Amino acid sequence: MSIRLPLSRALLTNSLVIAVFLLAPSLRAETVLPAHFGKWTASNAVQSPAIPTNAKDIFAESGLESAEMRAYSNGNAAVTLATYRLHDSSGAYEAYTFFQDPKNSCPQSSALTPCSTPVDTSSDKKRVALVGNILIVIDNPGALTSDDLEALSKQLNAKADKTPAPPIPNYLPAHDLVSGTEKYALGPAAFRAALATLNRPDYRALSDTAGFSSGAEAMFAEYQKQSDAAVVLLIDYPTPQLAGLHWKHLEQALPSSSNADRTSIERKGTLLAIVLAPTSRAYAARLRDAVNYETQVTWNEPTHTITDPPITTVLAKIIIATGVFMLVAIVFGVAFGGVRVLMKSLFPGKVFDRPEQMDVLQLGLSGKRINSRDFY
Repeated sequence: MSIRLPLSRALLTNSLVIAVFLLAPSLRAETVLPAHFGKWTASNAVQSPAIPTNAKDIFAESGLESAEMRAYSNGNAAVTLATYRLHDSSGAYEAYTFFQDPKNSCPQSSALTPCSTPVDTSSDKKRVALVGNILIVIDNPGALTSDDLEALSKQLNAKADKTPAPPIPNYLPAHDLVSGTEKYALGPAAFRAALATLNRPDYRALSDTAGFSSGAEAMFAEYQKQSDAAVVLLIDYPTPQLAGLHWKHLEQALPSSSNADRTSIERKGTLLAIVLAPTSRAYAARLRDAVNYETQVTWNEPTHTITDPPITTVLAKIIIATGVFMLVAIVFGVAFGGVRVLMKSLFPGKVFDRPEQMDVLQLGLSGKRINSRDFY
């Protein structure tokens, strides 16, 4: 009996450990798509969507964690939603800009996401949107009303990562921007895909020297004004030292035709601004000057304003302080002397100058010894 009890406990413990281990993936993998939102109800279970072949490298680079697809119905209307949960909002934004269609501009208002930067592209047949680190693809988006999108947004936002989006899109020049051409890259795969989409394949070699292994992030956008056109590439680094180092590497990696097509690189702190194949040097300079990047240093420690007083004030304070010190010395001296004289008159030889405590230093010049009592 003493042997079976420990064995049964061990078997029970091992069974619990195995059960928890087997259930752990299902516990960690929280379902993103809801059973219903607004007036829409899911008509099937959650499925795994097929990853497009041209997007496999992008999703691997962006950090794809899970993908779901579900059909919804509202009466005779039907829509299909697919969600892709990425590692963080930066990876989701990279995947979003890969799917973003340059032919479609960002709507002025979006029930799914704010539109301060293009995070939503729409068409009659498909809509791609972004909520935190969740990429959403909606088939037949015309069947959804703004209230439906708002309800969907609230449910997805509760499960999305609250990490802020990367700030580099805000550095892009605002004027002459061709809406929908913004492309964000965290690695060489998205970098080369952006160059192909923006018709700049000659600069593929830059992806190997951009410094993504050092924490770099890149942002592309196309600009056009009448006959002028160019593609702006911004690469941000963690430190100015890395930016300066990779600046030299990027200059060496530029194609031989870069001088002829007026490509140039300029550094602003941790940011490299590159204008790829502009139609004119003047237009390239205008775009570089319009980059919205400023380095700000904030000092949070309390500050004090130190001012030297006039010399006359300093001298006056010194004289006053010296006079006060002398007055205090005189008062204490007179007080001490008065007390001593008073004690000697009232109690002669008992408090001060008692004969038994007095002695006289003698040089021995005479044979007669001096008695201290003769003086007191």
